[in-house]
Amino acid sequence: MGPVIKRYANNPVLTKHDVPYPVETVHNAGVVKHEGRYIMLFRSHLRNGRSIIGKAESEDGFFFTACHEPFITPAAEGIFAVYEEFGVEDLRICAMEGEDYLLTYSAYSRHGVRIALARTADFKSIERVAMISQPDMRNVVLFPRKIEGRYVRLYRPHS
Repeated sequence: MGPVIKRYANNPVLTKHDVPYPVETVHNAGVVKHEGRYIMLFRSHLRNGRSIIGKAESEDGFFFTACHEPFITPAAEGIFAVYEEFGVEDLRICAMEGEDYLLTYSAYSRHGVRIALARTADFKSIERVAMISQPDMRNVVLFPRKIEGRYVRLYRPHS
């Protein structure tokens, strides 16, 4: 019996050369199927070293077209600007039962790295909701449904 999942022979499905704005990398992507299309949210480094989150779309999950602008860049004002000043990274997508898609990502600043929570219904816009961790938490994954009425998450510390 062979592997359950086989590596796609034409990898990578998206590179920095496919992105229509200047980036140095494309990596650490998450993909979800939304309204019959595949949505990929990926991390990129800008030339200044800051990280942003880009978006690409696909009809079949193999051939992606990157959008003309980044999907998430560091906030310019408010509390999120304080914690995202050095970049946004490592986004995770959670298709929560009966709700919008919940997005978690690492927010970097002089205060360290924390986890931010955002939401989207359409992958056209986002609403930043809250910072949901103490300093030095690198990643989080949300369970896709509530357990006993509560959200559940697993963390990965930064160090």
